[in-house]
Amino acid sequence: MSTMRSHYCGLTTEALLGQTVSLCGWVHRRRDHGGVIFIDLRDREGLVQVVCHPDNADVFKAAEHVRNEYCLRITGVVNKRLEGTANANLASGTIEVVASQVEVLNASVPVPFQLDDDNLSETTRLTHRVLDLRRPQMQNNLRLRYKVTMEVRKYLDNLGFIDIETPMLTKSTPEGARDYLVPSRVNAGNFFALPQSPQLFKQLLMVSNFDRYYQITKCFRDEDLRADRQPEFTQIDCETSFLTEQEIRDLFEDMIRIVFKNTLGIELPNPFPVMDFATAMGLYGSDKPDMRVKLEFTDLTEIMKDVEFKVFSGAANMEGGRVVGLRVPQGGAMPRSEIDAYTQFVAIYGAKGLAYIKVNEKAKGRDGLQSPIVKNLSDEALAKVLALTGAQDGDLVFFGADKAKVVNDAIGALRVKIGHSDFGKKAGLFDDAWRPLWVVDFPMFDYDEESGRWTATHHPFTAPKDGHEDMLETNPGACIAKAYDMVLNGWELGGGSIRIHREEVQSKVFRALKIDAEEAQLKFGFLLDALQYGAPPHGGLAFGLDRIVTMMTGSDSIRDVIAFPKTQRAQCLLTNAPSEVDEKQLRELHIRLRNAEPKVG
Repeated sequence: MSTMRSHYCGLTTEALLGQTVSLCGWVHRRRDHGGVIFIDLRDREGLVQVVCHPDNADVFKAAEHVRNEYCLRITGVVNKRLEGTANANLASGTIEVVASQVEVLNASVPVPFQLDDDNLSETTRLTHRVLDLRRPQMQNNLRLRYKVTMEVRKYLDNLGFIDIETPMLTKSTPEGARDYLVPSRVNAGNFFALPQSPQLFKQLLMVSNFDRYYQITKCFRDEDLRADRQPEFTQIDCETSFLTEQEIRDLFEDMIRIVFKNTLGIELPNPFPVMDFATAMGLYGSDKPDMRVKLEFTDLTEIMKDVEFKVFSGAANMEGGRVVGLRVPQGGAMPRSEIDAYTQFVAIYGAKGLAYIKVNEKAKGRDGLQSPIVKNLSDEALAKVLALTGAQDGDLVFFGADKAKVVNDAIGALRVKIGHSDFGKKAGLFDDAWRPLWVVDFPMFDYDEESGRWTATHHPFTAPKDGHEDMLETNPGACIAKAYDMVLNGWELGGGSIRIHREEVQSKVFRALKIDAEEAQLKFGFLLDALQYGAPPHGGLAFGLDRIVTMMTGSDSIRDVIAFPKTQRAQCLLTNAPSEVDEKQLRELHIRLRNAEPKVG
């Protein structure tokens, strides 16, 4: 029995010289060299060159008519290419296939773009995603994604984790973002929610004695989108019983190290550095600092409390205010235009301006400094700024002064932007390497000034540090959580925590969040009830698969590692989803649209 395909195009090599092969694939390029037609045939393994000679009339006639993206079956003999015509970039680059048969399996209409065009708009790519996915870089991205998931599965399987599916249609619970709601036809007026994460179910599985659970699963959040967000995204979700925080971190740190080694051949540091949340915010203004950038904040809040310059003293004395300096070695060489551009940049994050001092000659005191703000600061204050920041001749110091959140966001983003700039790289302020980090000891709660309530920093099921349980009701702001995030090059790869396993502690957390017993029972009753049946100590971690693969491929957006993603407006350009549904479907769901425009015709 003959087979349709004997070998893959990209795997046809000198090992097959003299043999007859059958190949299937798409026409990547067709070249007519005046009497001989060459076809570059492409499949998932790569390209092979096919030669069509005019002395085989049927082959030559077929080759004359094929065009890009025609789907072909080619039969022919593998020959060595002529001296000087080899292509060192291809595994098949030293051979060619002399066609004895060309069969058009399916023709293609003219394609809207060339597959090797690197300047395509994202709209074009997403509208014609089927063709976009044929491009080698997209093939490579999705194959790497597959390899990552296989390495994760092998690692977890070997450690006794089992893959358990949790429901997609579940109960709406407050988890920080809007739920996607699904109306129930059978139970009129009631709604399911698509899960923002399997958090509650994986905790229930620990109570049910499954001990080690994992799942590579879709999660859904109806939130404003950015390059690293999608309405549906994939989590590597893990939970385990009877392990300490350190044991959980060690286990998953090893997993990420093995994934990088086995898929990219990259050796990540062992062990990963660990930094507490307060230090990360103090030095970098971020709980996911990019450790490749060699710039740090200097806190100047205390020394600015008594200065006459109201921009600094006002921020230093306001509740929750902060003043920091960011020393940029050799930054004095920056042109004014670049400083002005950075001033506009920090405005995105709420900063009202960007003060700076250029240090021309430190030994001359204020006369050796260049800045519009020097005249507003005393000699003593200027000397303290130079001493604390360690600024030297030729350096530049940027300042942030405002509420701590604005300063952290604005100067934190500025730090990264300068580090990644051409100037930063030339000045040695950027270390082009993989720099992982654990960030630990997060606060349990954040205070929301608008509502006047505490909110859970991670989620309300995170356990407090030992000894902090009593502060849950008396001083929530001082409570530290058993929470941990894994950060890599400024991206949060995953985060997790030790969970609350005792019902009385969970109730205290709900009270701190002003969730009363009735509301808690209504929203989380099934979890609170389960915790009373001898729930074990448990904890876990969830990784963003899309983010991990995006970083590995060096892509700008997670849309480049998802087969069929949505746009930033949460639309699928390929299928035109979301779309309207007809009146009959809405009636079945007991739904009427308000202010809907009547359909014409």
